[in-house]
Amino acid sequence: MGRITRDLELRRTQDGTAVTSFTVAVDDDFKSKATGEKKTYFLDVVAWRHAAEFACQYLGKGRMVVVDGKLTVRDWTDKDGNKRRNAEIIADNIYFGDSKRDDAAAPQYAAESAAGGFTEVSEDDGMLPF
Repeated sequence: MGRITRDLELRRTQDGTAVTSFTVAVDDDFKSKATGEKKTYFLDVVAWRHAAEFACQYLGKGRMVVVDGKLTVRDWTDKDGNKRRNAEIIADNIYFGDSKRDDAAAPQYAAESAAGGFTEVSEDDGMLPF
């Protein structure tokens, strides 16, 4: 669970499969005794297909997310011929970790009118079941 560090970009493979990658900033649970600060870890996440499309449509920089997936380690060679290793999470599921940010101060509720449209109702009209 952490915050997305930058806006997401949906890409497609040559066969049209949706993919996106992003980084999640995760704070450690414990503070340093020396500095009193929490350490932040930056975890790379790769989402494929529907998870990628969902993430790009509904998530963005600063949003809190919960990622369920597999930790994988990938070995590769950079352009200078150096062997490199990267750990990343392959996302199976991505969940909202916060509620959608809204600029309105008070929540707004709507009810369907007889004409088929929606009209605003107050929070305490006695008709809501909750």
